[in-house]
Amino acid sequence: MKSYYRVMLGEKSKYAEECFAANCIAAGFIPDQNLKGKLPDQWRTFNKQFIPVFLAAHPEKTKIGAGLACGALWTVCKGMQNGDIVLCPDGTGRYRAGEISGDYFYEPSKHLCHRRPVTWLNVMIDRATMSEPLRKSTGSIGTVSNITLHRDEIEKHTGGVSTPKLISTDTTVEDASAFALEEHLEDFLVKNWSHTELGKDYTIYEEDGEKAQQYQTDTGPLDILAISKDKKHLLVVELKKGRASDLVVGQTLRYMSFVQDELAEEGQTVRGLIIAHEDDQKIRRALSMTPNISFYRYQVSFKLMKG
Repeated sequence: MKSYYRVMLGEKSKYAEECFAANCIAAGFIPDQNLKGKLPDQWRTFNKQFIPVFLAAHPEKTKIGAGLACGALWTVCKGMQNGDIVLCPDGTGRYRAGEISGDYFYEPSKHLCHRRPVTWLNVMIDRATMSEPLRKSTGSIGTVSNITLHRDEIEKHTGGVSTPKLISTDTTVEDASAFALEEHLEDFLVKNWSHTELGKDYTIYEEDGEKAQQYQTDTGPLDILAISKDKKHLLVVELKKGRASDLVVGQTLRYMSFVQDELAEEGQTVRGLIIAHEDDQKIRRALSMTPNISFYRYQVSFKLMKG
């Protein structure tokens, strides 16, 4: 099944018109390296090789910032598959839609030298016509954002036909209607982070416009990576819709281990946080033996106001 991405073509879409005319998407990290033949199937292998290269050229950057840059570069050059759909803002409030149509190539004379061929569709999507959840996802900070969650709406915008579905594949979610109401929990939390209790002590990690949301690890993407305001602690935040099972404790520990081994600077500690609608005796038992993981509940509510 094809995936859907929002891709920024330079800061504030500076190179959008150039890429539209050249029928490509592009990225500019590590510009002096032709990556032909250097793009492994696994992003972690790529990051292990090129994070040191990135840091050598940018010694002022952190390992997390280098990881975000290299992860975005790998996604553009290798992670996206032929047939995947990209939405690229043009800088005027509209998005050009296109289909990935070829493999990586290198254009050393261009500012954004790492490129993928794209067949642009005869479609421009006005941001004002998007639903609020899609606007939030396409407006997220960073070079690349996976917006496959909004497949149905994107297909309608691009002329595809899609039947609305309400399906939960998460066995810990018992009520599909509640799942639908809560599916944008992550976007909501990111947008309102500073107004939560977490925002008092932590900020979502961000460097050069790259935000550590859906940060790739070798066991899957962690939802949010935050850093304490004194820079001493990294916080792995895992969000679960509906009831959290005790399995999420192991998942969070795996992410924490990756962050400790691959991202933490000397002297930094790693903590975990699970956010879910409900807990049960199993997860309470598991958490009682993992004091470095906290648990928060969230509430979803709405009210009707007569117009």
